[in-house]
Parts: sequence; C-alpha cells; structure tokens
Amino acid sequence: MRRRPGISARLKLTLSYAGFLAVAGALLLAVVWVFLLRYVPDTSQGLLGISPNRYLLVRTFAPAAAVAMVFLLVFGLVGGWILAGRMLAPLTQIRDAARTAGNGSLSHRIRMKGRQDEFRELSDAFDSMLEQLESHVAEQQRFAANASHELRTPLAISRTLLDVARKTPTRDRGELIERLHAVNTRAIDLTEALLLLSRGDRGTFTRESVDLSLIAEEAAETLLPLAEQRRITLDVTGDVTGDVTGGAARTSGSAELLLRMVTNLVQNAIVHNLPVDGTVTVHTEAHGDTSVLRVENTGRRLPPELVPTLTEPFQRGTERVRTDEHAGVGLGLAIVHSIVRAHDGTLDLVPRPDGGLLVTVRLPGTPTSASPPRGAH
Repeated sequence: MRRRPGISARLKLTLSYAGFLAVAGALLLAVVWVFLLRYVPDTSQGLLGISPNRYLLVRTFAPAAAVAMVFLLVFGLVGGWILAGRMLAPLTQIRDAARTAGNGSLSHRIRMKGRQDEFRELSDAFDSMLEQLESHVAEQQRFAANASHELRTPLAISRTLLDVARKTPTRDRGELIERLHAVNTRAIDLTEALLLLSRGDRGTFTRESVDLSLIAEEAAETLLPLAEQRRITLDVTGDVTGDVTGGAARTSGSAELLLRMVTNLVQNAIVHNLPVDGTVTVHTEAHGDTSVLRVENTGRRLPPELVPTLTEPFQRGTERVRTDEHAGVGLGLAIVHSIVRAHDGTLDLVPRPDGGLLVTVRLPGTPTSASPPRGAH
C-alpha cells in the first residue's frame, strides 16, 4: 500500500519531548512571577532601601529566563531525538525482521534481549508468528512434494502400461485394461482425498446438527462386508452421561465430512488389524456439552514415537506401501485430523498396550431430543 510521505515517529516524539520541556519551563517562570515577583514592591528605593525593586529584578531575571528557555528548547530537541531513537530502536529491529520475512526468509528471528516490556512482548509474538509460518510453509512444501510424488506414480505406471500395449500387440489386452483401471482408480481416489483435505482445512462448509451415533452406524454398515471378509468383529456401542439424554451424541458440522471422518477411522481400524479374529469397537457418547467418538482396534503394537506422525499426510503406519486393494493413499488420518480441526474438536491417538490403537475424537456438542436406540454390527 502506497502512502504519502509523513513525519517520522522519531521526529514526532522529539518535538513532543521538546514542547513538553518548553511548556514546563514556561510554567515554572509563570509560578515565579505569580508567587514571587508580583509581591516585590515597585519603588525606586527598593524594599526598605536595601533590596532591589521589581523593575530591577525583572530586568535582571528576564534575559536569564530567555536564555534558559532557549537552552531548554535546544536540550529538549537534542535529548528528545536521542531518547526517541533509543525508544524506537526495538521497532527498527522488528521492522527489519518483517521486511526480511516479506522477502521470503522465515528463518530469521529477532530474539530481542533485555527485560520484559511491551516491545519485548511484541518481539516474542513476532518470533512466534514467524516460527509458526515457517513450520506451516515447510509442511505445505512437504505436502506438495509428497502429493506430486504420489500422483506421478500412477501416471508413470499408466504410461508404462500403454507403452507395453503399443509395443506388444499380442499381449493380453484384458489384463492391461484391468491394471489401467486399478491404477486410474487409485489416482482418482488420491485426487479426491487431496480435494477433501483441502476442503477440511479451509472450513468452508454448511453446519447442521449431526448425530455421531447415526454416522457411526452408517459407516459401520458400509464397512461391514470388509470386516467380515477379514474375519474382524465390528461393534458399534453408545452411552450417554451428563446433561444429554436420549442416546444421541450430537454436534454441529457437515454430515458429509463427519461421515468421511468416521469411515476413515473405521476403515483404518479394519485394515490395520490382526490377520484374523481381530476386533474393532466404535463407541459414541455425550458428556454434557461434548460429543465423543472412540474407535478402538486390535493389531500389532505401535511404537509410541510413531503415533504422532500418523496424522501427517502420506504416512501409512509402519508400512510405506501396502499391496492389497485397501492400500489407501496415506491421507486417511490426515483427513480425519483436518476435519476434526475444522469442527473445533480434538483428536487423540493412544497405542494400546496389547497392540492396536485407540482413537478419540471430541467435538462440541449440541442439545438434542430423544432418538432411537442404536444397533450393533
């Protein structure tokens, strides 16, 4: 934004200091006149013939007072300029840091020394903002690099398959078409996941009253064939405590996004489970003004240091690549995390001592009326 040139803050402070000092000097002279000189007799012989009269005092005092006023004005200008420079020096550091950040360098930090005051608080807040911006930009760069890599892989495979079909006319076309269909399906799934993740991050959706218990039932019903195929027991349970009654766990948000959130959690719990005879439990409950969703599954033991990375994009637990049809694209929990944040909730991941993971989602609750009891799968 272009602005017209103006007086600098340092000059304004300097003029303010000098003006204040000049006014203080003038007031002091006025006090001397009001409370001293006006009571001195104005006679030719002075007071009792030995003290100077008012006329002599004024003639003697006025030049000295004028010199003192000039000195105060000059002293106020010089001293004010120096003091203003010292006071505004921290702002100069912050300005330089802001310009450096504006040029694209977010690694610079002010780290202003000295005791705590308003300028140090501003400096610390600016450093904290730069740190968050740098972390966010680095995260976005990693995300873009990973997304480009993930999208490039199916495209490269498709090109290879097309080259094979072109160079080897006798090759089974049906097999190539099936492989191309699988690769393209994966690319489409990845693109849709990226779009959904972006939508969740923006938080641009219409909010409505949603019952997490019904969402959990719908997701479980959709994924029940997958659970049966893997010989995994899938149960949906519920409980209500606190002020909320009727068996519902309501929140305000997008039903579509919340369904995707629960579906991702349940699908991950099924896929990352024991080979056979595993369990997945989906539990919803309401605690006063909070609606809670818990998804717990059996499975292999997870290292504690691995759990915080599961919500990062393109992380697939202990395996970078899976070979089955439910390999996913490494965005399942990242999408969940994004949706939870967009709904002002919290997401907690805790490894179970016997193996598997306990995922807890807490969302702001909304009042509800009685609803039908939930079933189990």
